[in-house]
Amino acid sequence: MTKMWGIHNDTLGAELVEGGFVSIGWEEIPDLRTIGADRERIKRLVRTTYPQIKPGAVPVRAGVLHRFAFEMSEGDLIVAPYKPDSTLNFGVVSGPYVFDEVAGRHPHRRPVRWMRVGVARGLFPQSALYEIGSAVTLFRVRKHEDIFRAFLNTSSEESFERTTVVTPPDVSDTDLEEEAKSEISADRIDEHTRDFIVKVLLTELSHEQFEHFTAGLLRAMGYQARVTPYSADGGVDVIAHKDALGLEPPLIKVQCKHTTATQSRPDVQRLIGTLASNEVGLFVTLGSFSKDAVDLERERQNLRLFGGSDLTRLTLEHYARLPARWRDQIPLRPMLVVDRPPEAQ
Repeated sequence: MTKMWGIHNDTLGAELVEGGFVSIGWEEIPDLRTIGADRERIKRLVRTTYPQIKPGAVPVRAGVLHRFAFEMSEGDLIVAPYKPDSTLNFGVVSGPYVFDEVAGRHPHRRPVRWMRVGVARGLFPQSALYEIGSAVTLFRVRKHEDIFRAFLNTSSEESFERTTVVTPPDVSDTDLEEEAKSEISADRIDEHTRDFIVKVLLTELSHEQFEHFTAGLLRAMGYQARVTPYSADGGVDVIAHKDALGLEPPLIKVQCKHTTATQSRPDVQRLIGTLASNEVGLFVTLGSFSKDAVDLERERQNLRLFGGSDLTRLTLEHYARLPARWRDQIPLRPMLVVDRPPEAQ
């Protein structure tokens, strides 16, 4: 059976999808095919190339390099979290390891055929998200592999959303790698918090309550906002404006989609169809938007698209001004946490 891999890459962004590949860094490490599939030899190379790293990190880094070049196979599945917009990309390894000598960054690469990109994290159980939040750059997805495979076998995100329920100094290399995977850091806590916000909004709020939350968030941001009479017809759900009386343009018409499914260009066009010349449209969803929908936003000055990552960011930024009702629903508190980069980059 083909394997499933999780891989993190916060260095290269959209280039990975556009170029059809995944990659890892360590630019100082040469073409791994010249080293061979010898873990001990790779560990020695890592140790001499990076003398400043801690001894416990050596097998972790060597393990990532070995897996990427020699254990990953054509046909294996890829789950790649995309941090800028808090989504997931899914693909299939389509070729052997290559070393791109002209690449300025991340020369160790694998060609990938992307199957689904921009998938909202909120579709998946928190435990599955925690597994793919591993602090190690490349790792096997094991515990929740069936959940991700089930998603790839579904016809639509909507159908999946409806049916899914949500060491001591003397240790082995495997122990060190497992410890690195679960290392607690500021980034992991931040990611967990954002996932928690989406989960609460998706599973604990009704569609109508989500509209009221959206209006409450807009008020916390300094807008006047009111919810229109609730209906399930996909029309305008919230009316917002800057002035207290709502007489000064522009009037903001908000459509709320209480789902983590990807919203398409036709979905967004329906909101545009309600706008007068001096009105602005705001489309809010817990999921993400297709490329065509994002292109439409770029074409129009009076349209904004807010996905799940935007909602979590704004919720965190304006949390103190949210009504107590919503703060009780999403209980958060500020704290100091370890802000140390993971061992395996």
